[in-house]
Order: sequence, then C-alpha cells, then structure tokens
Amino acid sequence: MKDYKQYFQLAAEPKDVYNALTNKIMLEIWTGENAEMEEVPGTEFSIWDGSICGKNLEFVKDQLIVQEWYFGEQEEPSIVTIKLHPHKGGTTMEVKHTNIPDEAYENMVEGWEEDYFDALNQLFEE
Repeated sequence: MKDYKQYFQLAAEPKDVYNALTNKIMLEIWTGENAEMEEVPGTEFSIWDGSICGKNLEFVKDQLIVQEWYFGEQEEPSIVTIKLHPHKGGTTMEVKHTNIPDEAYENMVEGWEEDYFDALNQLFEE
C-alpha cells in the first residue's frame, strides 16, 4: 500500500472549489460523466460514471472533504482527504490519499494530476 500527497492551485475561491467537488451537477459538468453525490456523511458517491466510487465520511463546508474510495476487497480502507486553503489568487487544494494498492498507484497519481486536477483547473480558467 502506498500514500499520495499533493498540493494543487486553483484560480477560484474555496467555496467554488468545494461546490465543484460536492455538487452532483457541478461534478457532471467538469468530469463530463455521470455522478452521484450527496453532501451527507455516510452516503455513497460515484464519479466518472462509476470509475471512482466510495463513501462520504466527513464534510466541513468550503474547507474539508473526507471520503473512502473502494478498491475491490481491500482490507484497509483507502481514504481521500481534500483540504481547501484560501490562497492569493484562489485556493490551494491539499490532497492526501492513503492506502492505495501498489498495483493501482501509478494510475491513481496520473488520475489525480491529469484527470482530476486538469479538469477542475479548466472549469475555473473559463
């Protein structure tokens, strides 16, 4: 199992980034795929038409999102923590993803950097 941590800068206020990550309609806009999301701890979510799914664990409005991401029959949960920090010119998004299966690590890093961040970045650059 491996862990991943990265900081991304986005040209948007934390409240707008938070909305893009927790609002079903906004998720569908920037991913271009079906999504299921409720800003309620204990609910299941799905983005990129089921490519990523899991359970919502915690929300702090405009500041924090904690989710469990599913990887088959993995014993230890894979936890994603996204912290949003105000920054001049927008937001710093701190991503920490723990317990990534070794065989999925490279794809996950590429996904965070190319799919997740690049798509979010494009949303806010327009």
